[in-house]
Amino acid sequence: MKMPPMPALPPAPPARRATRLLRFAAPQAFYPLAGRLVPWCGGLAILLGACGLAIGFFVAPTDATQGEVYRIIFIHVAAAWMSLFIYLLMAFWSALGLILRTRLSFIMARALAPTGALFCFVALWSGALWGRPTWGVYWVWDARLTSQLILGFLYLGYLALTALTVDPHRGDRAGALVALVGAINVPVIYFSVSWWSTLHQGASVSLTRAPSMAATMLAAMLLMALAAWAYTAAVALARARVMMLEREWPAGWVRELARRETAMRKEPA
Repeated sequence: MKMPPMPALPPAPPARRATRLLRFAAPQAFYPLAGRLVPWCGGLAILLGACGLAIGFFVAPTDATQGEVYRIIFIHVAAAWMSLFIYLLMAFWSALGLILRTRLSFIMARALAPTGALFCFVALWSGALWGRPTWGVYWVWDARLTSQLILGFLYLGYLALTALTVDPHRGDRAGALVALVGAINVPVIYFSVSWWSTLHQGASVSLTRAPSMAATMLAAMLLMALAAWAYTAAVALARARVMMLEREWPAGWVRELARRETAMRKEPA
């Protein structure tokens, strides 16, 4: 009697796939993955940034109203976008850490904070340089500018609170509360030009209408935004790897990693 063919095995259930992804929540599993991603993200950031600056400064046309000074938009907008996006990521990782008690979540929130503070400073500084020839002053207490300045203080507060706390676990929880409460300021920044009458211009790129700029300008701006995302991933992952080694030093996997690297250095070339 001929046996019927064996049925194909069903695909892995979603729960099993989720379990495979959750294993990267452990620092010993995430550490090598981050090490492989850092050079790729760094190289991508350099490539995208070079292309974006080349198009923005040498290909994009001169603005009919603002002239050449508008080109600072290719740095200012990407920095402003990333300062908001990184803070939301910090709030996400902080909430995840408080709910699931995962060590990696707090490490990622801490690793993102310095880069977010840097982008926030660049956004404020470049905006001031842009505002002087456009508005006639470097700074006005505009709703958008003031709420962005508050975001900078929130970044500094998070960094100071997590750095000055002796117990890192208490610092994690205190910083997480700052990140979660401060996240309320992000939609205020985004919608400030719609909610109040401000000097700051409205969004040039929107999901609900066509962009109000030339195609080359839009391409340069999006390339710079992607470069900023890739840069953030590279430096945050690199910083997280250092934090993992500092926090997990008593663990066996860190000592084994140090032993292997020491042995590799001693090997003859």
